[in-house]
Amino acid sequence: MHIIYLHGFNSGPQSLKAQETASWLQQHAPGLTLHCPQLSPHPAQAIAQAETLLLSLPADTALIGSSLGGYYATVLAEKHGRKAALINPAVQPHQDLLRHLGPQHNPYSGEDYVLGEQDMQALLAMQPTGIRHGQYWLWLGSADEVLDWRLAARRYAGQRQSVFNGDDHRLSRWPAGLPALFSWLRQAD
Repeated sequence: MHIIYLHGFNSGPQSLKAQETASWLQQHAPGLTLHCPQLSPHPAQAIAQAETLLLSLPADTALIGSSLGGYYATVLAEKHGRKAALINPAVQPHQDLLRHLGPQHNPYSGEDYVLGEQDMQALLAMQPTGIRHGQYWLWLGSADEVLDWRLAARRYAGQRQSVFNGDDHRLSRWPAGLPALFSWLRQAD
């Protein structure tokens, strides 16, 4: 089985959650293959990269997305009928990222770029119209300082949700949930 981990805004494969996921898989599930691409900072390019990777892998490939990566994972899960685990997912990134318009620097990739209005339009254009039942497991921190976890809880109402009281956007309790998560991802639909 293959897993694609999609990182968040101004992040990358070297992020702590991505590394914790890779380390856990290496120790406990060496038969699973993790893919964690460095996504473009521009949403239209990022979703194209992620979709190209997804379509190159077997049909049982699942998704994990963190923050903005959770939004991308939802877009792809809805379009291609895949399971997805979402860590503090963005649900309205075309609004959340408005405060970041202009010059940006990704500390993980070292890339300098400009986030523009066309990027917000791309995010809005790819927004799924609905959410299929039973395909998502949300991992939410009730003290998320970046995104309002309640928006995600409402957007994904009826999906499996784990809310960690007092945990933040980083979601430090993420590693403890990995055994249950990978058991869920392996289950047939």
